[in-house]
Amino acid sequence: MSAVEEANEAFYRAFSAMDLDAMTGLWSRSERDVCIHPGWKILRGWDEIEHSWRQIFTGADALQFFVTDVSVRSSPELAIVTCIENMVSIARGQRVGSRIAATNAFARTGDGWKLVLHQGSAIAGQTEVADLEVGGEVH
Repeated sequence: MSAVEEANEAFYRAFSAMDLDAMTGLWSRSERDVCIHPGWKILRGWDEIEHSWRQIFTGADALQFFVTDVSVRSSPELAIVTCIENMVSIARGQRVGSRIAATNAFARTGDGWKLVLHQGSAIAGQTEVADLEVGGEVH
């Protein structure tokens, strides 16, 4: 597994664990960072992005991802990962499944590959993810 694939898997582990410290360590934490959650406005700069993760992690009781269709394209300084996030979330006792097309861009830094972009877009007509169990491994 490449270092970029490992960084991408670490992102989904932090997301599933709702671990803000781990999530923070994955981002470059600069003003160039951009994050677009499905249905949200464009978030620019680490301050806005960190606030969004706090909101997401506070609002959910549990999250689980099974990532499929992963494709990595990279140059020496930038890597783009596209994938499908098959997600189950539980909030206020309600279980919701969704499929999201995601793009994660990583920049090479002195500390390894760091996220500079995460964008998720809901896939029309693809909202059921019935076979995932919350609390299992991220794949």
